[in-house]
Parts: sequence; structure tokens; C-alpha cells
Amino acid sequence: MSKEIDWGGILRSDPTGWLREEDRVNPAVRYMTLRDLYELPQDNSELVKAAQAVMKSGPVPVILEAQDDDGFWVNSGPGYNPKYRSTVWSLIALAQLGASPDDPRVRRGCEYYLENAISKEAAFTTTGSLSGSAYCLVGNLMAALIDLGLYSDERLHAVLQWLVRATNGQGSRQLDEPNKPPFYLKSGVSGPVFECSANNRLPCAWGGLKVMRALVRIPEHDRTPQINRAIKTGIDFFFSRDPSDADYPMGWSEKPNRSWWKFSYPIFYISDMLEILEVLSALGFAADARLDNAFQLLLEKQDDQGRWPLEYTYNGKTWVDVEEKGKPSKWVTLRALRVIHARAKGANGS
Repeated sequence: MSKEIDWGGILRSDPTGWLREEDRVNPAVRYMTLRDLYELPQDNSELVKAAQAVMKSGPVPVILEAQDDDGFWVNSGPGYNPKYRSTVWSLIALAQLGASPDDPRVRRGCEYYLENAISKEAAFTTTGSLSGSAYCLVGNLMAALIDLGLYSDERLHAVLQWLVRATNGQGSRQLDEPNKPPFYLKSGVSGPVFECSANNRLPCAWGGLKVMRALVRIPEHDRTPQINRAIKTGIDFFFSRDPSDADYPMGWSEKPNRSWWKFSYPIFYISDMLEILEVLSALGFAADARLDNAFQLLLEKQDDQGRWPLEYTYNGKTWVDVEEKGKPSKWVTLRALRVIHARAKGANGS
């Protein structure tokens, strides 16, 4: 491949050859490297071959093999438990590991979830009722289902409308719409701007990031004023602190969770500082000076070969282990290179 990527002179070494190599253990890294960093068109033969490899080896076939014939994983219903092998986590993992939306098993899993996990208020839920909803759950599944090809599904758009209204504070526990079901309860989604009962009813940065992961997937031409308002709410919230400090409202804790500085893959409800960079970079803020400290921390984690380690893992809890904790990680390196590439392009005005 002749194309060279401008890294802005900040990598200790270029690891893209490592990411592009054929890898039966993590084949989706090659596919996403070609797609996201080298920006190959969807009909490129090399990219098509790389996408096909994802469905033949590595984690995706293992997860799909564990699926029930009806479409769920482990237990029928909304599928939140057990962590991290039930329907919720299997779909999130499939999306992040590059599963093809065209595979009938993937489509069956998505359809099962949409039929069994939406409350009457149009929120994704762990229990069937609104009290079992949470910003992180809705955002995570919204992002996953979009990545798995469900963007045009009317049920998903209904959930999107609920999520946007909840984030913006419309139809709230105040009586501004007395004939509407309440969006906020003492449990689950307890207020606007990512307020969550799991965070002592304070805005939850982890949940907010999952919401933003979903919203950045909405094409700009489809973003209504309400969606743009929700996106601005998230931008303002994450820039209200220095992302390198991650001292967002902490509920019952006195210090930020240490997981903020432990980069991982796949990404479930726990978030890390790199995810803040991913979301804000996707919204055009990669070169914003307010991210300088976070980018510096990111760069300090690379080794002499320009690779990043896996610092947090769900191995042993999921259907299949993904890489090895403490070792150089293709997935974390790919995550880092996406935002560094965006920063270099932003600094160049491209």
C-alpha cells in the first residue's frame, strides 16, 4: 500500500504495518485500519476481503456460535444479565469487533433485541420498564445497532427520540407535559444531562459518553435541532472539566475512577479518557487546545514502536478473550491512531 498517513510528527514509530498484517486472532483490526485510517472505499477489493475475514476467524464467529436459535444469548428477554455474555453485551461486542450487518445471525440478534428490550416509553431497558433504563445502556445499544445496520429501523429512531428528549430535559419530572409518561425516575435515568441513579443522581460521564457515541453516528444531514442541542449538551459537559483530569461528578466517590486512565477494548459501560478524545474528535474538536493535556497523556502511553498497551480487560468474562492485558494492543493502538490522525488533519485544516 503506497499511501502514507500524516501523523503530525508525534508518533515514536509508525505501527500501521503491524495493524495491517493478516491476523486470524483479531482480523477486524486490519479491516478497520484500512477503512478508518487509509479510508479505502467500501468496494475496494482489499477492504472487502478484510471484512470477509472478520466473519471467518477470531472473536465474531465464537460469539455467533453461542447464540440461541431464537436470536438471544443465554437468557430470553431484555438480555442484560449475565454480564458479559447476554444479548446486550454480545451485540455490543459484535459491533465493536466488526461483525457484518449482512450476516443473518447478526440480523436475528438485532431483531430479537428490538422486539424484547424497549419499554412503552421507547427506551431500551434491562427489565421491560423505564426504571430499568440508563444512559449508558441506551447509548451503547444505539451505537451498536447503528453499526450493525439498523440505522433506518423505525423502532431505533423512536428510542433515539426518547434519548434526545431525556438528555435535553424535555418531558421531565416537572409538569411541563402532564399527559406524557415521565422520563425521569429515582432509578435509572433520573434527570437530564446524563443524570443517573448509579451516580447518586448526578450527571454521569460514563453514561454521557455512551450517549455521545450514539449521537455522533447520526449523519449531519439527519440531525434535527433537538439532536444538535443534545450534542451541544454533551460537548459542553465534557469540556466543563479538563478531560485529562476526568473529575466529572463522582456520586459517592471522592476521586475519579482509576479506569479513566486504563485503555481497553471492547468498551462496555466503563469509559476511559481515550473515549472522550474519540467522541470529541469525531465532532471536530481533535485540534482543540482544551484537549492538549489529554493528548499528551495519550502520547506518553505509546512504546518505542508506536503501540499502546491493553490496560483494562473483560477477558474471562466474555465469550472469547480479546488480546492480553499489559501487552501491546492492536485494538487500543487503532483507537489511539484514529484520534491522532484526526488531530493531525485538524491542525492542517484538512
